[in-house]
Amino acid sequence: MSIDRITSPDSPALAALCAQLAAKADEADQSGAWPAEQLRMCGEAGVYEWFLPVEYGGQDWSDLDLVRGYLALAAADLTTTFIITQRTGACRRVAAGENDELKSRVLPMLTTGENFATVGISHLTTSHRHLKKPVLTATRSNRGIVLNGFSPWVTGGDHAQCILTGAVVIDGDEPTTEQVLAFVPTTDAGVRADAPAKLVGLSHSHTGRVFFDDVTVTDEWLVAGPVENVMMAGRASRPGGHETSTLALGLANAALNYMKQESLQREELRESQEALATEHASVVENLLAIAQGQEPCTNEWLRQQANSLVLRTTQAALAAAKGAGYLAGHPVGRWCREALFFLVWSCPQPVMNANLCELAGLWDDGEMTL
Repeated sequence: MSIDRITSPDSPALAALCAQLAAKADEADQSGAWPAEQLRMCGEAGVYEWFLPVEYGGQDWSDLDLVRGYLALAAADLTTTFIITQRTGACRRVAAGENDELKSRVLPMLTTGENFATVGISHLTTSHRHLKKPVLTATRSNRGIVLNGFSPWVTGGDHAQCILTGAVVIDGDEPTTEQVLAFVPTTDAGVRADAPAKLVGLSHSHTGRVFFDDVTVTDEWLVAGPVENVMMAGRASRPGGHETSTLALGLANAALNYMKQESLQREELRESQEALATEHASVVENLLAIAQGQEPCTNEWLRQQANSLVLRTTQAALAAAKGAGYLAGHPVGRWCREALFFLVWSCPQPVMNANLCELAGLWDDGEMTL
């Protein structure tokens, strides 16, 4: 089946692509196989062009249009959409960097789907930061920067041609305050992807550790650094943004749509479905306002609300589906497992605290009673 190119979030081609992705999602979840066909379809539809400037073959969509596109994709197939966010994260950091030669060399290939790139930088932001010794270090050499250690959470590392990763610069045996970002080809003999972790949900994202053993990064592959707070380097560097909340709200919408269909035949579901749908619409409204540069709430508050909604809507859908939803292969059961992902993936401590307080019943009219 041919796939039309998507040029705006209002394009009928987006709805057609989402229908095809949704039809494959349960089978992919059960098999655990890398969703190569789904990613190929997205490339053919021009999805990878949305995020990059026109000069590199992109469509340079606005933040608002990107959010709307992501909401649709996440409702259809969360895992494939999550993989796309990791690919996009790598591309956008290269595009935001100062290495113009690197941009011209790699970005045009990545807009077409010809190659797959991913990102492994959670150890600079949330994961493993409590350890005294950084898990991935960089030392200076005459040829450039030498990487040693591992990146703990890399999506599709066993399928990537390049990995955007970050490391802490060390002097002797002591870590410094400087960090680097590098776009590392996986053809280097020192790059080794571990077997993908078996996750509660999204296992076919093939997320796992990638090891770097004496990998030399020359200037041609350096994206940023050595500098302090390298994650803040570049125009498009926005750690802690609204992308993860967008995925959560997209998944919540899938559950709400299921409940709405069920409520057409079962009147008793209508009140709860409508209440959740009203709350969802309010949070999405805040998300869209943030995407347009407004500040109706903080990103942390948005994330807490999105986490709460995705957990409650998917479990409500499971209750509506009854025993059928608890059978392997039913989309509602998959959605419930996928919703747990948002409690652990790049979840800032204040958001985690807020979710724990809600689960413990320590909220009163939207405020913690602690």
